Amino acid sequence: MKPRQIVDSIWSVGAVDWDRRLFDSLIPLPDGTSYNSYLVKGSEKAALLDAVDPSKADILLENLKDIPSLDYLIAHHGEQDHSGSIPLILEKYPKVTLICSPKAKGILIDHLGLSADRIVTVADGEMLSLGDRTLEFIHTPWVHWPETMCTYAREDRILFSCDFFGSHYAQSDLFIRDEAEIYLAARRYFAEIMMPFRTAIQKNLERIKGLKIDYIAPSHGPIYDRPAFILDAYREWISDKPKNSVVIAYVSMHGSTEKMVNHLVAALAERGVAAHLFNLAGVDLGKLASALVDASTIVLGSPAVHFGLHPNVASAAFLANALRPKAKFAALIGSYGWGQKMTEQALGLLPNLKVEVLPPLLVKGMPKEADFRAVEKLAETIAQKHKESGLL
Repeated sequence: MKPRQIVDSIWSVGAVDWDRRLFDSLIPLPDGTSYNSYLVKGSEKAALLDAVDPSKADILLENLKDIPSLDYLIAHHGEQDHSGSIPLILEKYPKVTLICSPKAKGILIDHLGLSADRIVTVADGEMLSLGDRTLEFIHTPWVHWPETMCTYAREDRILFSCDFFGSHYAQSDLFIRDEAEIYLAARRYFAEIMMPFRTAIQKNLERIKGLKIDYIAPSHGPIYDRPAFILDAYREWISDKPKNSVVIAYVSMHGSTEKMVNHLVAALAERGVAAHLFNLAGVDLGKLASALVDASTIVLGSPAVHFGLHPNVASAAFLANALRPKAKFAALIGSYGWGQKMTEQALGLLPNLKVEVLPPLLVKGMPKEADFRAVEKLAETIAQKHKESGLL
């Protein structure tokens, strides 16, 4: 994309990546992404806020071709999708000063091989004058690395938020075109990247609470010209109270576990509990992560594989443990042929979750009538737990 003006003397000069489908060799990107870089020109000096992923460095350099000099390059975050092309900017502008948080300095040196004498660190709350524009640096650690910070353009009321409030979403428009679409993309982004750091996000939301913000310009996805939209969403996602919903992640090898989870979904629906079912044989892990944001109960469904969990179910448990959702309850259902030790394995994979573990429901072979009644009893237990928690 060519440079696009946000307000007078401030432009978006980054790149849209329409074709990228995997991030960090882990996160699916069904809607692509963008690597946002912003140029702020004051009456005396100019600053570039973030670089782009090295794969799109040519676009950033093309967008800067008519900028003869640059005074400051601000690195909000050391991860390569934001900082990977910094060496090229330093080469193009040999007199530019690279600015970052104190913790970011070492990360940039380690990851990019930068010279320490090119880097100046700024304190939390420190100001930088560009003449008629002032940039304020706000340290926002653990959103989502320990060194991250934001920049607030005081006169224009723009918060350049880095990964905070981002979304992996490629579009040609500079600002949000469809809030419903971006809500889903931003929620998914939150689930995959931010959810383990809910406590830090709560603190950082408080830190920006007093700012007058007209725009939020993240490092991924479109710009928010109605900041309340994403601020309200984040407050909901980081709250400690989940919703009346159950996430069921399962695999079925010969149909037994599938019969049980389908019966559980129906039994929960009869009791007014929403269920979200994910067959791990071909699931989009981003959708699973998104559903975990406000689920009250997590149910793993697995057949026994050599006495243990199916590897896909073990992977889903590992993912949930890493993301640390605010769920309150967890259960295991499944089937086995001759023996199993699935319960012990499942519990061992979930040490980070502060959940009450409900009694497991494991059947030998194909589920029979008594087993389906036990499934209904589990649904009743879940519904009762949700009622006691004020969710139903």
